[in-house]
Amino acid sequence: MADTPTAPHGLLAGKTGIVFGALNESSLAWHIAEAIHREGGRFALTNAPVAQRLGEVDALAERTGAPVVWADATSADDLARLFDETTAHFGHGVDFIVHSIGMGFNVRKNRPYEDLNHEWFLKTLDVSAASLHRTITAGLKKDALNDGGSIVALSYVGAQRTFSRYSEMGDAKALLESIVRSYGYRLAARGIRINSVSQSPTKTSAGAGIKGFDLLYAFADTIAPMGNADSESCADYVVTLLSDYTRMVTMQNLFHDGGFAAMGVSDKLLEVLGEGLLKGQESSALKELFGDKDAPAG
Repeated sequence: MADTPTAPHGLLAGKTGIVFGALNESSLAWHIAEAIHREGGRFALTNAPVAQRLGEVDALAERTGAPVVWADATSADDLARLFDETTAHFGHGVDFIVHSIGMGFNVRKNRPYEDLNHEWFLKTLDVSAASLHRTITAGLKKDALNDGGSIVALSYVGAQRTFSRYSEMGDAKALLESIVRSYGYRLAARGIRINSVSQSPTKTSAGAGIKGFDLLYAFADTIAPMGNADSESCADYVVTLLSDYTRMVTMQNLFHDGGFAAMGVSDKLLEVLGEGLLKGQESSALKELFGDKDAPAG
């Protein structure tokens, strides 16, 4: 769908937080940070130290006036320092956290699910899911989470359905969503809510590491009645979850995917697949959707 610029509404005026995972302009966290800035929120940017040479975080920091605190989200010491430096910068605790971190180490190496390197698998779970638990725990230990705050983690429908090439990341996102529910119960007494957003396949640096991602993207776009949700739309949605307007929404996995999660098949998908499946040959619609190079044989 066409991009529609969003006018500022001051939804996050006076709020401060931490945004994890911005790497470059294709990152969901990058767009979320820009939307938070537009809505009057202030934040620290953080990513793993390796991102200093791989990404463009300093440019985003300059654009939004945000401090950058390099921290490994799987390190308790780094997270403690992150909260120390962030609270010292703002002079108080944080009102929101955005967790947009994920890395499938076996996926990157094209290891099949039935032959995972289990050391890599555990690392995938640590980076992509347990880092959320570590982050919240560190914030609580530092008394750095303000009452009435909001935490949002980015997920994907592969946590609940099997997408063959998503492999171990499906397990990681399932764990992430479980942590959202488990910690949500424990944070509720302080009015802190936590939710995950199950976003459409999005053309990010992380997505580029999944073999066959372009086909996955086209498949979802074909089924979703509104098409895939783009990064800017996702950022706007996350802003609403960080705002006080959603103060009673917690422990939810919220689909932001153009309707994909509620669908079985669509007329467009049937049109695309029908001729090839029924006649045992590639259909013209398949070629139109995927191109001659990537179209699967009938």
